[in-house]
Amino acid sequence: MANAFRSGNPALGPETFSISSQGMNTMTLEGAVNKTAIGLFLVMTTALYTWHSPSQPLMIGGAIGGLIMAIATIFKKEWSPFTVPLYALLEGLFLGGISRYFNNAYPGIAAQAIILTLGILGALLVAYKSGLIKPTENFKLGIAAATGGIFLVYIVNFIMSLFGSGIPMIHESGMIGIGFSVFVVIIASLNLVLDFDFIEEGVERGAPKYMEWYGAFGLLVTLIWLYLEILRLLAKLQSRD
Repeated sequence: MANAFRSGNPALGPETFSISSQGMNTMTLEGAVNKTAIGLFLVMTTALYTWHSPSQPLMIGGAIGGLIMAIATIFKKEWSPFTVPLYALLEGLFLGGISRYFNNAYPGIAAQAIILTLGILGALLVAYKSGLIKPTENFKLGIAAATGGIFLVYIVNFIMSLFGSGIPMIHESGMIGIGFSVFVVIIASLNLVLDFDFIEEGVERGAPKYMEWYGAFGLLVTLIWLYLEILRLLAKLQSRD
């Protein structure tokens, strides 16, 4: 049963490696790292555009288009070499605009969020490779359950917002709101460990070459989520000043 929760990231499910790679080039760690770097570069490219030229239609279009590409990638993994770059470009449009919005309200917050996100990525990668953090089955189950709970809260809050309401306090700058954001940042960060493990498992199992893009997609999803949550946390903290 625990194997059903190998990752809290919805893109990285237990059936991912069930596709045979017989007769194909296989996934490599270097390839997955390179694809992740390409994805991040594409995100930054379009993010810079909407940062300098904010556009609400582009932001909304990027968010919706990114969601469509994400769903397509999850259900058609073999499309990853095409859908993941498109996902990165579209998400960049959204991230650049939302970052500019937060930065206008709290100058310097976007740079702080980027530095913290990359710092967490580097620290957890070192911790994972050194064995300080080991993704045991119980660890994976716990992170997956916590991640699912967070998204359930967000879905409920979204539904309530359609009726002019929302879950009280979690979006405010009080102790409960800040505590909630800290918890979400921790869970988002620990999902990176599961993403690292997922990629290593794919390499060990000889997954098809296109799974390099799929592994990169999982990391991009987590990094974007982590960045946005750090941005929200910093905004809450700065609004208290």
